[in-house]
Amino acid sequence: MRLAVLTFACAAVVVAAPACAQDSADALRQEIRTLRQTLEAMEKRLDALESVPHTATPAPAAVAQATPAALPSPAAVQVPGGGQTILPPRDSVSDPSSAASRPDSVAGPTDPELKGFFAIPGTDTLIRIGGYAKLDAIADARAAGDEDQFIPSSIPVGSAHRDVSNFNMHAKQTRFSFEARRPTTHGNLRFYLENDFFGSSDSYQFRLRHAYGQLGNTYAGYGYSSFMDADSLPDTLDFAGPGAAGYLLVAGIHHSFSLGKGNTLTLAAEDPDTQLSAPADGVRAVDQAPDVSLTARMERDWGHLQIGMVARSLAYDGDAGDDRRIGGGLQLSGSAAVGEQDLLLFGALGGKGIARYTADLTGSGMDAVVADDGRLALLRLHGGFVGYTHYWTPMWRSNLIYGQLSGERNAALADDAFRRSRYGVFNLLWSPAPSWTMGMELLYGQLEQQRGQRSDTVRLQGSLQYNFIK
Repeated sequence: MRLAVLTFACAAVVVAAPACAQDSADALRQEIRTLRQTLEAMEKRLDALESVPHTATPAPAAVAQATPAALPSPAAVQVPGGGQTILPPRDSVSDPSSAASRPDSVAGPTDPELKGFFAIPGTDTLIRIGGYAKLDAIADARAAGDEDQFIPSSIPVGSAHRDVSNFNMHAKQTRFSFEARRPTTHGNLRFYLENDFFGSSDSYQFRLRHAYGQLGNTYAGYGYSSFMDADSLPDTLDFAGPGAAGYLLVAGIHHSFSLGKGNTLTLAAEDPDTQLSAPADGVRAVDQAPDVSLTARMERDWGHLQIGMVARSLAYDGDAGDDRRIGGGLQLSGSAAVGEQDLLLFGALGGKGIARYTADLTGSGMDAVVADDGRLALLRLHGGFVGYTHYWTPMWRSNLIYGQLSGERNAALADDAFRRSRYGVFNLLWSPAPSWTMGMELLYGQLEQQRGQRSDTVRLQGSLQYNFIK
């Protein structure tokens, strides 16, 4: 553009030359000075125009930020009942806390952010599809009875083949879950469904674990018993966990009453199941009333305490007579943060006729026994466990766990009936990413029978797990 201006000025000088030849030299010099001044003024204006910056084209990111109709990401969705838990956060391989019912369906310590929910268009309902894939490689030094889970009460005693070692691989703990939440005028509504593949001992049969709904503080469906405490269960690769822990999946209904400041009281009625030890021919268990439990719970930022009470009506009917007894028990459990890296978990229970509510003896028939005189004798039981979790780094953690469960000696029981079990675990777990956990675990179990015979075994288990949501 500067060249065009100069060319224009020169052309003007050439055009004016004939006229200038007739004028005086002074007049010509004046005209040249005028042209020079005009040219300098035009150059200054040109320099001023070139010094102004060009308007930049908006970048794609800026355009995207300026778009008013941008959709929110799934992480920004407000989940009903998503209030932050006050319990210290923790990790767990089997993660029983996520499936547990809580007052107003608030978040639990293993899933404080309730990640993975997305909205169904045109509704107030949010859904989440979760679960994990898990492979277990198991080596037993001696026969352990159950090859897929470590259950000390199943260890064979006195068998000619009990010293045979065994190796097993399975993925039966692989789990699928579906969860839906929405707000209502009567509180938050939650629906939870969960399955795994432990439905058969020799195949991968799909098994129901949870199927319940909860509106506000009222729960109805199938899932964890109100008597048990999912938040106190230790972090193990073994699926069964300590045999002395309260553990039961059952159909029931319960309601929680908020007492303020993290305190709640829960009243429940659940499906009964009188389990008799080796009933004689013509004798059958009778269920005449639901199991009733009352649980008090206190939650603080350091952990929680829970005390539960259960009352049961156990009965039988036989050809030679019948009988009915009232049984029940207590459980104290909880968790406590130890510094910034460690966590203490514990539980203790005891009572009569409550074998059904323990991880080691549910389904074993150790609730009661029919004595020779026809009387129904409820069997006493007590036990407990303690677990300690230490985080070496944010990615590495270990758990040390010990538990013991003891039953009474009773002359009406068979010689090979349960008397006592012990359970010990040490593991090392690595989670390089929230969705990936692998580790090794060393387990020890011992079973003692009624007449004093004992057997034990050692198991080494390695696991690799991929979570769908975390």
